[in-house]
Amino acid sequence: MNSTHKHQHGGKSSELIVDTETVLELLDITPGQSILDAGCGNGYMTKLFSELTGIEGKVYAIDAHENSIENLKSEFSAENTEVHLASITERMPIEDASVDLVYLSNVFHGFTDGQISSFKKETSRILKPSGRLAVLEFKKEDTGFGPPLNIRYTPEELEKAVGMKAEICSPAGSFNYLSVFRFE
Repeated sequence: MNSTHKHQHGGKSSELIVDTETVLELLDITPGQSILDAGCGNGYMTKLFSELTGIEGKVYAIDAHENSIENLKSEFSAENTEVHLASITERMPIEDASVDLVYLSNVFHGFTDGQISSFKKETSRILKPSGRLAVLEFKKEDTGFGPPLNIRYTPEELEKAVGMKAEICSPAGSFNYLSVFRFE
């Protein structure tokens, strides 16, 4: 689908368009969990994940945009949070089978086919057995902003790209939906 497309979000944040309350409700985060916020942008979800997982939890925030990471590092510090300049389409500084939830917000549509393959491999490596992958994406409809329609995914197209059926698929604001997959 996106075999040659190069898309850059430039470190933009989805904070103002995503129904964060609904997303958090659907993710059902509990103290002690380990979460990766992949493509964390300004870190608004990282901060919420850090608070919800508590001191006994662990949050990793990664983004491929250096400015996003530098800004997050300068404005936020928590004992249970690590911030890295990295991409989930490459090997990350995270141990095998150590993460309960991988959260990816408005990033998947920018992956090439090769990056999708690498993303699935890296996600499988870091997730614990029965770990979850949560992908928030733009609806495949004209929203007047966001990525071009031709690189957006319907929930069904996302399932096909990820290679499994979502256990949850729900609207997450006027422009987005959240699909949650469980790795077995």
